[in-house]
Amino acid sequence: MRLKLCFGVLLLGYCTSALAVELRLYTEEYRPLSYIENGKLTGMAVEVAEMLIQRTGQDTRIKLEPWTRGYYRVQHEANSGLFAMVRTPEREALFQWVGPIAQGRTSVYARRGAGLTIHRLKDVERFSTLVVPKQWYSYEYLRGQGLKNLYGVPTPQHMVKMFKHGRIELLVASNLVLDDMLAQQGMRRDEVELQYTFMDNNSYIGFSKRTDPALVQRWQQALEQLNRDGSLQRVHQRWFSEPYSLEALAP
Repeated sequence: MRLKLCFGVLLLGYCTSALAVELRLYTEEYRPLSYIENGKLTGMAVEVAEMLIQRTGQDTRIKLEPWTRGYYRVQHEANSGLFAMVRTPEREALFQWVGPIAQGRTSVYARRGAGLTIHRLKDVERFSTLVVPKQWYSYEYLRGQGLKNLYGVPTPQHMVKMFKHGRIELLVASNLVLDDMLAQQGMRRDEVELQYTFMDNNSYIGFSKRTDPALVQRWQQALEQLNRDGSLQRVHQRWFSEPYSLEALAP
């Protein structure tokens, strides 16, 4: 009994110490998942992160950073995380994962009425250039597929602007962010049509490898609670028109 009591005291002290650590979460300007509006950080993924902070009781600070800077920091800083990050084979071993917090599909789109037909990924090589932001998960994936006409640009805005002005015929985007990407260039979803979906994309919080695994596990458990009690579904439905489909959470 005394041994069990001592173990319980040690465990309580460990958990209290872990909660006392300040956790830094980074996110980028990426509507509608995370962005600044009226001086306040908001977005679907931000809402989920704030709910997890409340559930875990973790001392946490969320900071808006350019993607490349946040991605670098989380690979080098202890007690840090980055969201919303798509989990890919290339990134798997670089981070500890909590999620998914959102689920989407990444597709190739064309101008409505352009008369284009794409049945498989290799069909996009018929076009002069497939432009994709260099830091995107989809750029990593498409490069891995060996597409000969892949061309990287700095930001999604570069890609959509080129698409709007007819400099490229195809647009790559997740269904979760397509509306906002188009709206930033004065376009609407009904101006484009889906050609080919080439990958599903689940968005996670990626924690640094130097973050305590017990802390990461506690966040995963809190997310699973959000899913079970319907909180995650309600957040999803407030932000997206498509049906909620996160039936199960990966460990």
